[in-house]
Amino acid sequence: MEEKGIKVILHASAFFAPCLVPILFFLFIKDEEVKKLSIQALLFQFVMWLLVGVGTFLSITIILAIIGIPMIIVFGLMGIIVPIIGIVKALQDEAWDYPIVGKWI
Repeated sequence: MEEKGIKVILHASAFFAPCLVPILFFLFIKDEEVKKLSIQALLFQFVMWLLVGVGTFLSITIILAIIGIPMIIVFGLMGIIVPIIGIVKALQDEAWDYPIVGKWI
């Protein structure tokens, strides 16, 4: 499979297997760029889950719900929109890093 298709599947995996596909691609694909992107995708999903979880925890209390509910909305939307942007960039053969975790790797 060509690299463009692999990247599209990697970004789209956020909607059907956000942990499994990046781990498998990291283990079995030899291309260093795909390995880097798979680690970024996996870390991005973990960070989004963590931030939505913190927002959910904060929204349990009435006083902190002012902070928690917007966190759930913003990071929930980021978890949907960012992989779509990644798919579009992969289809255009442009180099792209995930926000938040892109510079960590």
